[in-house]
Amino acid sequence: MRLLLSSLLATTLLATVGASAQDFRIGLQEDPDVLDPHKSRTFVGRLVYTSLCDKLIDVDAALEFVPRVATDWSWNDDNTQLTFTIRDDMVFHDGEKLDAAAVAANLERARTLPDSLRKSELASVTGVEATDDTTVVLTLAQPDATLLAQLSDRAGMLLSPASFETDVGTNPVCSGPYKFVSRVQNDRIILEKFADHPEADDYHFDRLVFQPIPDSTVRLANLRAGDLDMLERLNPSDAATVRDDAALQFVTVAGLGYQGITINTSGEGKGDNPLGTDKRVRQALQLAIGRDIINEVVGNGLFEPAQQPFPPASPYNSEKFPLVARDVEAAKALLAEAGHERVSFELAFGNNTTASAINELIQAMASEAGFDISLQPTEFAAMQQEMQAGNYQAAQIGWSGRVDPDGNLHGFVTCEGTLNDSNYCNEEVDRLLNEARQTPDTQARIPLYEQAQAILMDELPIIYVYHQPWPFVLSSNVEGFEAYPDGMLRLKGVSLAD
Repeated sequence: MRLLLSSLLATTLLATVGASAQDFRIGLQEDPDVLDPHKSRTFVGRLVYTSLCDKLIDVDAALEFVPRVATDWSWNDDNTQLTFTIRDDMVFHDGEKLDAAAVAANLERARTLPDSLRKSELASVTGVEATDDTTVVLTLAQPDATLLAQLSDRAGMLLSPASFETDVGTNPVCSGPYKFVSRVQNDRIILEKFADHPEADDYHFDRLVFQPIPDSTVRLANLRAGDLDMLERLNPSDAATVRDDAALQFVTVAGLGYQGITINTSGEGKGDNPLGTDKRVRQALQLAIGRDIINEVVGNGLFEPAQQPFPPASPYNSEKFPLVARDVEAAKALLAEAGHERVSFELAFGNNTTASAINELIQAMASEAGFDISLQPTEFAAMQQEMQAGNYQAAQIGWSGRVDPDGNLHGFVTCEGTLNDSNYCNEEVDRLLNEARQTPDTQARIPLYEQAQAILMDELPIIYVYHQPWPFVLSSNVEGFEAYPDGMLRLKGVSLAD
């Protein structure tokens, strides 16, 4: 009996200690893919990285570059050498020193690892050298107007070099304000506060718990029940009720990215079909889709129709490419010209509530124009793997967007682009986009992007559908949260009121 009472008391004490630790629980729309910033590609993975992995530089709410691990940076006269000064008060989660040598090792891994998805982002870099403990010098083959933007994201995220020989993706060792604890696939990712982070006092939660809940209704119900503290990407149909709910906060911001339909144009395997091999069929599909209808029926006015990869606020969003209006008869005429009365294809999409509604609407609209679409709801990370392998016909998928226009286009449509799931290749598009990468002046870059877009709008490896907003919902007791246009969850200064 004495032993039983002792055991019960110990259990009670442990439960009390556990309850005193403050968790912050975040509902995600999907489960992230591999947690290795050099190999991953999901948006939700970036949400986790924002707390887990520090990076060289960051962007602020006005999308200006600001210091993070690097305190400052400078270019040489011909913009072929970029020098960073690294702060000297940081360590990785394993206690190893974060110094210039560690930064150089990360950049080398990101640009040379065979399966790195950051290689094209760092393609201009020909050499990386740590000249002393706090100085890193990048040498470029030619000027690269996109490089700072790339280093403000996954290409600039830092892992402990001591972890490179381990399975990084299942046990990432970074230097951010929170360190990795555990992951249960499709259930939760747990991070714990890193006491040795130089800004630890500005982070007020003991643990972060990321929970993938694809069903937006269930995600919101969990928040209302108190099982979550916030969620990302509210279903637009719930916006009105959330705004009227005093127990919740609705925070939204216009994003940098888009949602669209990516088409396998390889002409091989699943890409060997009329949609993949004939641009007229793709043009007909575009004419069959009413972007304004999607915004009205599914988006409740939040899904601004898109014709191009650049958001409306971007100087690269061109008036030369106005929205293509839905025209069923014109779509039928194009199919007839291509020799088809009806065309069948499979359309994959991430298995969540909003995507299901969008694609059922696309299916219905396209049917009127002569398309028989077989919908393929798929777990999001698995869909990305199938796309990367070319094992798909078309997929409705988005991109969270980048500060520099190159980040929204180059990797997706250049012949060797690491995100080119269309398997699209046009040498003139490559030439124009590579030249735009080397041109720092905005006014000189704009016509290059317009010329590339003129080709892409004709050949349509990607049909852009709408610009992605970032609608967040938080419990009323969450204080200090600010939404950024890049959609990331920056938790510095965020707290829960008593």
